[in-house]
Amino acid sequence: MPDRGGGPTGPRMRAGRPSRRVRTLLMTLGVLAVLGMAFTMFAGFWTDWLWYRSVHYSSVFTTTLWTKIGLFFVFGLLMAVAVGVNSWLAHRLRPPLSAMSMEQQSLDRYRMGIAPYKKWLLLAVTALVGLIAGASAAGQWRTWLMWVNGVPFHQKDPQFHLDVSFYAFDLPWYRFLLGFGFAAAVLCLIAAALTHYLYGGLRVTSPGARATAAATGHLSVLLGIFVALKAVAYWLDRYGLAVKSSDFKATDNWTGLRYVDANAYLPAKTILFCIAVICALLFFATLWRRTWQLPVIGFGLMVLSAILIGGLYPAIVQKFQVQPNEQAKEAPYVQKNLKATREAYDIDDTQVTEYPGKSSTEDPTRLRDDANDAASIRIVDPNIVSPTFQVLQQMKNYYGFPTNLDVDRYPSKDGKNGKDQDTVLGLRELNLDGIPKNNWINDHFRYTHGFGAVAAKGTEANPNGEPVFTEYDLPSRGDLGTYEQRVYYGEKTTTYSIVGGPQKEIDYSDNDGEKTTSYRGGSGVNLDNPVNRAAYAVAFNEPQILYSGAIGKGSRILYNRTPKERVEAVAPWLTIDGDAYPAVVNHRIQWIVDAYTTTNGYPYASRTTLGDTTADSLTATNNSRAVVAQQNQVNYIRNSVKATVDAYTGDVKLYEWDTKDPVLKTWMKAFPGTVKAKSAISPDLLDHLRYPQDLFKVQRELLTRYHVTDAQTFLTGSEVWQVPDDPTNKSGDAVPPYYLSMKMPDQAQQAFSLSTTFTPNGRYNLSAFMSVDAEAGSSEYGKIRLLKLPTSTTVDGPKQVQSQFNSEQDIAAAIKLLKGGDSDIEYGNLLTVPLDGGLLYVEPVYVRGGGLKYPLLRKVLVTYEGKTAFENTLEGALDKVFGTKSSATRPPDTGTTNPPDTGNPTVKQALQDAQKAFDAGQRALKDGPDWDAYATAQKDLKDALKRAEEAQSKAGGTSGKNGGRSKG
Repeated sequence: MPDRGGGPTGPRMRAGRPSRRVRTLLMTLGVLAVLGMAFTMFAGFWTDWLWYRSVHYSSVFTTTLWTKIGLFFVFGLLMAVAVGVNSWLAHRLRPPLSAMSMEQQSLDRYRMGIAPYKKWLLLAVTALVGLIAGASAAGQWRTWLMWVNGVPFHQKDPQFHLDVSFYAFDLPWYRFLLGFGFAAAVLCLIAAALTHYLYGGLRVTSPGARATAAATGHLSVLLGIFVALKAVAYWLDRYGLAVKSSDFKATDNWTGLRYVDANAYLPAKTILFCIAVICALLFFATLWRRTWQLPVIGFGLMVLSAILIGGLYPAIVQKFQVQPNEQAKEAPYVQKNLKATREAYDIDDTQVTEYPGKSSTEDPTRLRDDANDAASIRIVDPNIVSPTFQVLQQMKNYYGFPTNLDVDRYPSKDGKNGKDQDTVLGLRELNLDGIPKNNWINDHFRYTHGFGAVAAKGTEANPNGEPVFTEYDLPSRGDLGTYEQRVYYGEKTTTYSIVGGPQKEIDYSDNDGEKTTSYRGGSGVNLDNPVNRAAYAVAFNEPQILYSGAIGKGSRILYNRTPKERVEAVAPWLTIDGDAYPAVVNHRIQWIVDAYTTTNGYPYASRTTLGDTTADSLTATNNSRAVVAQQNQVNYIRNSVKATVDAYTGDVKLYEWDTKDPVLKTWMKAFPGTVKAKSAISPDLLDHLRYPQDLFKVQRELLTRYHVTDAQTFLTGSEVWQVPDDPTNKSGDAVPPYYLSMKMPDQAQQAFSLSTTFTPNGRYNLSAFMSVDAEAGSSEYGKIRLLKLPTSTTVDGPKQVQSQFNSEQDIAAAIKLLKGGDSDIEYGNLLTVPLDGGLLYVEPVYVRGGGLKYPLLRKVLVTYEGKTAFENTLEGALDKVFGTKSSATRPPDTGTTNPPDTGNPTVKQALQDAQKAFDAGQRALKDGPDWDAYATAQKDLKDALKRAEEAQSKAGGTSGKNGGRSKG
């Protein structure tokens, strides 16, 4: 019967099969998806290459890339071949099928199911394990480069007498190879066992032999390889004892051999190595004996030996030999740890001096004058005054200053013999949150950069409590001279900008209106190429980059713009200090970044965790100050590189600083041409280099225990110190170190220094004061001085001093008045200065009041040997503490409150006027203070002293003439 339905008369469609159009669409979508993923991967690779080429460090990119590719393919191929060959060999050694057991009948279904796909399945498995192994190996590119380029330390460890480079560069690579070998042996064993089982070479429930002779031989060889690798592991473990961390009550993160390691674990590892070699040979012997009996016995012996010799015996030695006489047994090994740790952290040359903690000078006048010479006491706290800079020098809402400003040295331009003065400095950086209207064009094309530096004297504030600016206004002008003021690269510049094209940028505004500019710095990546635009559109997930008319000829994209991330990117083998700071160098703003080389393989040197050691009360509130560590746990560190980043062009330069560091020499071999010689540092740049904070914090943490050099004292723990908590806030974090120009007892003049204090463990009194010469141009740069206070007497520490400030009745009442209304009190840095055997503490007190809520310096707290002052000025507080004025400001000493009878009425009247003016000035300071009256009194005092000097000079000249005539 003919088909009478209403359907098509052509061939009938298969049920459930999509039409050709649907199949074509699905195939097209699949191809597009694959192409999309491929282009996304390409975009990431291509933009990275373009960026490295733009900063002229393409060799870093290519060296790293080819190293990763080489490791990926070599170790991926090794793993794939090892697993594939063993799977293929197990299949070739399969027994002929005979009478089928129930077990084999069950497996037959799987064999038949995979039979058509055996080759593809083998390729898929080997490819998968190869990809995983290759990816794991590629992550070891640093280990490979250090091993292949390692240079000797020319220092030997005290146990095995091998060069330190073996532990730092060789041992990590050998351990990787060993781990790779273990992984390959286990995967090959699993693959071979599964294949043998699937094809009848291994039987679990079938009657007869459990394994064929071929399977027995094959698996025995693989087990023999595994045990042989275990023997190698035992041998390497012997050397690993020198860099092994363990719990030891003398210190956290103890590293190196102790008595039990040298006398129990070390011989145990040697014995276990021999047993493992014998056991491996027994496994290989099954190729001829075809029995598991001897290998199993040998393996059992190895496991039992590992428990008894490697575990029980050391525990017995520790219990019955070490603990009854621990100090005597451990002392030689502690001494090795002390020496190695002090060398590894560069604290072995620390100068420790006994310091009385109490002044022996009874002359208050001398003490007052010495206080001026002891330090250029900085009363402007860079960690507090950023809001003040913001209010007084921001100029436009789209500018901003970092939360923590920086301290540097610049020549004084006020006639003080051209002497460098401590200066608080910050850059007026771009702040996108403050632009009038946020949109893509404004955020990335119009508002692209900050403008100018702002600087203030560190040792002065004006009568209103504001900083005394030495560089100010927009454009900036002042003591820093002429320089390129545009800031395209900075700490707050975290987004990309597209510059140099048809869209003009906002430069700055003045009384004549808004000024525009177009970037000509030459940095960034050119977007003229449509491929580049497409790649960045994908990489930044911003399609407008591809088609926007604001991008045209000359357009360049700037990104990776913070100094730390630029240095980290071009030198991924460096650890970056948390505090990058700006300096005006050779008429340009340069960001200076300190960088470290580290290793975790220095024998006997105790480890430290950089993230914890470098944390303080500043990093707790500002994550951008945290160290950028490539390796968080280290036991060797050097400030080997000083880096600069140009704020306008973004140019990154790396300078060799530590010319003896073998770790840096190793990386310079791996990346030749990336680090410039130390001699390339210009004198102008050298003037602004300083000792880095994070290295100082690591060293001070180590010196809490390693300031002692005697093993017995170290073991008792009686001399353990701690870094005190910051007493100026309630964060509970460590007090940060402070930069300050100061003079230590053995120094003839002030030097720019970085200092901190120590307290005994669990106590608040002071145990030591630490300072390092921080001025790079100084012959004593990096010299650590430690003033150790007597343990028989107590000297107040920072927390006790702060408590005295807060509890003294008059001061508490004054602070309560300052807090009146809606004002807040903020304590500045508590500075400690050694002075004539005692310790002078100075702390500025800021008040945030009114609607603006920016801090102004209102009072200065000073204490010295129990005497405390809370005055409007530093000079006034010092005068009160010492009970006398400085000779630089004191009126002539007449021995009485009344002017002397000089016999010269002009001189007499002038001195009377000077006394009245001085008294008037003191009353003005106490009343209010009344700054206008104080200024008038100071002017009257100056005029009166000048009249007295002139009158006395005339009188002296007449006397001289008369004397000459008498003699004649």
